[in-house]
Amino acid sequence: QVQLVESGGGLVQPGGSLRLSCAASGFTFSSYYMSWVRKAPGKGPEWVSAINTDGGSTRYADSVKGRFTISRDNAKNTLYLQMNSLKPEDTALYHCARSSPTGLSDYWGQGTQVTVSS
Repeated sequence: QVQLVESGGGLVQPGGSLRLSCAASGFTFSSYYMSWVRKAPGKGPEWVSAINTDGGSTRYADSVKGRFTISRDNAKNTLYLQMNSLKPEDTALYHCARSSPTGLSDYWGQGTQVTVSS
């Protein structure tokens, strides 16, 4: 079955960096777009970033553009999110998701918590 397992979250000070990973299994990873979505307490899900099948095309929400970088390693079935210049408003549970080219996601991981605080 499809499994997506995120890791790499934690507590970081404002201005700091974190690198999230998402290990995928149970499907042909290289055939699917992938996304990162985050959910902050008391708010709805917010799409963060997406990447196409070979990693050659990426998209970002305006709120993270220039600070976050999405990437993938199809040989390792792993998705990444490098997060730099973190802000308190980036605090959320970050999920990776299997996606379609239109942005619809059909499987989500359990998420990894990112807390940005001094």
